[in-house]
Amino acid sequence: MRNEASSRNWPRWFEPRNRQVGTWAFILNRVTAIGLTIYLVVHLIVLSKLTQGEAGYQSFLLLAKTPLIKFGELLVIAAGLIHGLNGVRISLTSIGVGVQKQKLIFAVIMLLAVCGSAYFGYRMFFTE
Repeated sequence: MRNEASSRNWPRWFEPRNRQVGTWAFILNRVTAIGLTIYLVVHLIVLSKLTQGEAGYQSFLLLAKTPLIKFGELLVIAAGLIHGLNGVRISLTSIGVGVQKQKLIFAVIMLLAVCGSAYFGYRMFFTE
């Protein structure tokens, strides 16, 4: 009964205790997928400002340069890196590569995602 799907069991999905690395990878993959999907919708709405001509384009540029939007873009980059690299890990383990080293692979992809996010964050906030 414990693993049975139920609408009453959804809070356990967020329970951090007694989780294995694979479970954390699965949760991260789902959360980043939801975040990237929401971003896509918001991105399309914001891009609709460009249909308003020159004034819309200028307001879009002002909006894009605000620190809050830049931070949001950094979160999108981090989510994209985590989701994409985790997808590579899942693909490799699905074909039998690295199955015994999943914890190490997960740690490496998280390190790569943090380093990539830090690089993009530095470029976004400190080089203009």
